[in-house]
Amino acid sequence: MVTGTAMSQPRVKLTTNQKRGFLAAWGGWALDGMDSFIYALVLVPALTELLPASGIAVTPANIGYYGSILFALFLLGWGTSMIWGPIGDRIGRVRTLMLTILTYSLFTFLCAFATNIWQLAILRFFCGIGVGGEQPIGAAYISEELDESRRKMGAGLMHTGYYFGFFFAAVANYFIGATYGWRWMFIFGGVPALMIAFIRYGVHESKKWQDKFGDSKERRPTMAQAFGALFTPTYKRDTIVMSGLFLVSIILLWAGSIYVPTAVTQLAVRAGNAAPDAARIASYASIVLAVGTIIGCVLVPLFTERVGRRPTMALFLTILGVSAAIGFGYVFYLPGNPLTTFFVLVFFMGLGGANFAVYTIWLPEQYSTDCRASAIGFISSVGRFVGVAMVFLLGAGIASYGSLGVPVAVVALAFILGLVLLPFARETKGQLLPA
Repeated sequence: MVTGTAMSQPRVKLTTNQKRGFLAAWGGWALDGMDSFIYALVLVPALTELLPASGIAVTPANIGYYGSILFALFLLGWGTSMIWGPIGDRIGRVRTLMLTILTYSLFTFLCAFATNIWQLAILRFFCGIGVGGEQPIGAAYISEELDESRRKMGAGLMHTGYYFGFFFAAVANYFIGATYGWRWMFIFGGVPALMIAFIRYGVHESKKWQDKFGDSKERRPTMAQAFGALFTPTYKRDTIVMSGLFLVSIILLWAGSIYVPTAVTQLAVRAGNAAPDAARIASYASIVLAVGTIIGCVLVPLFTERVGRRPTMALFLTILGVSAAIGFGYVFYLPGNPLTTFFVLVFFMGLGGANFAVYTIWLPEQYSTDCRASAIGFISSVGRFVGVAMVFLLGAGIASYGSLGVPVAVVALAFILGLVLLPFARETKGQLLPA
């Protein structure tokens, strides 16, 4: 559905609400990333304490296996978060954004008080529901509030927030986690709730949503209407293809990013570092990963405008898949101390991880305002249900193989499936955002 072109849109001065709205969406996404990565950073010390309390022996294989189970439950919660999309289409982007932040902040804070692995698992499920809702609502808001001359760069810059969140989590782990323990990291993870006050009093509804629906509840789509529109003849193919492509990105995220702290911790211990020093080295790796992705997110809008959405996605998926396959499948097993080489590949994993910023630009361009949040929410969440099965398979592979390197490297080859799907995706380069 082509609605016009955006070849020469004039650049206008940003309004106060555009500035505040971008900061709210960026900040929410940054705190979202911090919440997600806190768990990855504290995985080893948290499970080392909670596994014995749950009657399970502490071994590298068990940490990998039960860590995968908790990752899977977090993914399951994230998949369930697709409900926020229809809510956002019905009641507006701003109020929904506040609800998502409140949800993940509260349940992250409660993780600090878990006494066994199953309590932590339940809390991480509810964290996933909140975390998964912020991105689609924030992406819809940015695309609808910014003018065409800034929308693409705004989307790319918004996505840097998630990886600045990695940086915040890594710094917090360096000073808080390594000194006071993993429980205080989860307490720190409750800080995002303070963001709600800023959003509540400083940010107004997106211009396109307000122009289309305003204060008229009668004209707003019901949640069923907003969700059902995704499977009408107008959008059905886009929904199916982009959901499959996003699934590939999810699989690569878990292969190329989430296991980096655990892998670096194990490499550091193997090289003779004590546990607190290994935790700090894992923090350094997280910072390298975040820096790579932030650079990638800045480059994504430039690439998408010059060569298009599909070629850009192909490039970043390939960078991530190849670097993860080499890093985990080969460098992880090198004798001696291969941390330096692994760190180089971590940077490229981060760079390739910016493929998610392509969706922040691409998905809003394929759907109209009355179902845009539902579409982004569904596409960014439904694949996580399949991802749950993949995480269980990966966990079983780690337990069977006895280490995480080769199993993660095999999963990283999923980028090839993404390259197969891309020709079926609709290119939207040069098109205006649908009304």
